Amino acid sequence: MSRIRITGGEWRSRLVKVADSPKELRPTPDRVRVTLFNWLGQDLTGLSCLDLFAGSGVLGFEAASRGAELVTLIEQDQEAYAILRQNAQALGGQKLELLRTDAVKFANSTARRYDLIFLDPPFRLAWIERIAPLLPRLANPGARLYIEAEHAVEALGDWRSVKQNRAGQVFYQLLEQV
Repeated sequence: MSRIRITGGEWRSRLVKVADSPKELRPTPDRVRVTLFNWLGQDLTGLSCLDLFAGSGVLGFEAASRGAELVTLIEQDQEAYAILRQNAQALGGQKLELLRTDAVKFANSTARRYDLIFLDPPFRLAWIERIAPLLPRLANPGARLYIEAEHAVEALGDWRSVKQNRAGQVFYQLLEQV
C-alpha cells in the first residue's frame, strides 16, 4: 500500500492510503492536482462535487479540503472502496459521501446534481463515452468537468475544453458548458 498527500486546503499535507490494486488505479499526481486547483481556484466553498471514478479518492478529498459543501465519491472496486472509507474516516470528512456502485448505474439513478464533476476512469474501456449522455442529468447549470484520459478531450456534449495539459501519457483538461 502506498500513500499520496493532499496538496491544499484544510487537510493540506495529510497523507491518504492508496490501494495497490486494481491495476487500473492511477492516482492523479501532485503536480497535476496543483494545476487543476489553480485552474478551479483554491476555494470551492459551497460547491457540490462528484468524483465518479474515485479510485484513490484524492480528487474528491482535495475538493473537500478546499471547502466543497458535498463530495460524492463513487467506486466499484471493493478493495479501493474499503480504503476510501478508511481515509474518509481518518480525515473526519462529514461532507464526504461514499458509494460502492457502478458509475453508470449511479448516473442513471441519482436525482442529485453537481457543480463540479471529476471523470478519471480506467483507460481504454470507453467509460467517458458511456457517461457522456448522462452528464446533463448530473450537472447543475454552469457545471464544470475535469477529465483525465488517454487522449485529449476537446468537447463532450455541451462542454468544451478551456484548459488542458499533459503529464506523460495522461491528458487532463477542464471543460465548461457553452
